[in-house]
Amino acid sequence: MRAAVLRQFGAPLTVREVPDPELARGEVVVEVLAASVAPYAAEVFSGERNYPLVPPVVPGIGGVGRVVHVGPDATRLRPGDLVWCDPTVRSRDDALTPDITLQGWSSRGEGGARLARYLHDGSFAELMRIPTENVFPLPAAAGDDPARWAALGVHLIPYGGLLAGGLAAGETLLVSGATGNLGSSAVAVAVAMGAGRVVAPGRNQAALGLLADRFGPLVRPVPLTGDEADDRTAMSAAADGPIDMVIDLLPPSAPSSASRAAAMTVREYGRVVLMGGVGMLGGDDLALPYPWLMRNSITVRGQWMYPRTANVGITRLLASGALDLAPERVRSFGLDAVNDAVAYAASHGGPFDRTTLTPLAG
Repeated sequence: MRAAVLRQFGAPLTVREVPDPELARGEVVVEVLAASVAPYAAEVFSGERNYPLVPPVVPGIGGVGRVVHVGPDATRLRPGDLVWCDPTVRSRDDALTPDITLQGWSSRGEGGARLARYLHDGSFAELMRIPTENVFPLPAAAGDDPARWAALGVHLIPYGGLLAGGLAAGETLLVSGATGNLGSSAVAVAVAMGAGRVVAPGRNQAALGLLADRFGPLVRPVPLTGDEADDRTAMSAAADGPIDMVIDLLPPSAPSSASRAAAMTVREYGRVVLMGGVGMLGGDDLALPYPWLMRNSITVRGQWMYPRTANVGITRLLASGALDLAPERVRSFGLDAVNDAVAYAASHGGPFDRTTLTPLAG
């Protein structure tokens, strides 16, 4: 098969012939129809993000595909099935605290690294080997436009955070980082889940306008100034009432003060979910006042990715139309243009911009 290979950090990806993946028990081989290219992929491949990838590696974080081969322990999947391949692989030998790797992308701790050495390669290839429990059936409509449905992997991440925070219909949510690729997705997913109001702070006026145009009065844009106290006041005022939950999806380049300003808008007994990259590349730690946390009974939770069941939930939201993919701007690239795709994604990382790789396209 053909695949895009990262030979070393800082070098362009190379498209070449590699051996077809060999099926083992508990695994599925999938023909990759479309894989999302993250806006920060160039930062990963350059080494800037210091991800624990071990070259040479076929990168890529999940995708839409068709089943080619299934293992003998698969009871429902069949060759030809249209599926979503979830890259979040968990070890099977510790149900309470499983090790995790993002297949073809990243991992957590030594256990995750061991898992990554076995499930080494991702979805920037014609074929992908993946654990059976990471393959999820998609509706037939996804086959009409698999490149658009590859955005499922983007929406999954904030959906996992909203589930972790227990977002309920009618509640007011503040999305810290709302004008970014993941943050704007959180706004869309929250609306689809029935949020009563979404406060969307950011500095990009055009992106704030896009959110307001798409979602109308449900979304309250807030232009940020960078002054922590003033921004907190403006965000609270935009909510026009208590903020039940805050989800933070700011990138590593954002200062911790921006996360703190957003977090401290939450009401008494409110919830804060941290999913962004603040502090991952250095900088100040997030310092939330102990007395404020204790006296207001605030729940602060970190959340990396999402539970397996989130794959089913997000697919239902998409299939029902509650979460609409139609307004998203999708640009697809063939496998031979993978480096063009990475560059394009880096310059088109705004709200609802999607870049996809279609390995089987001519």
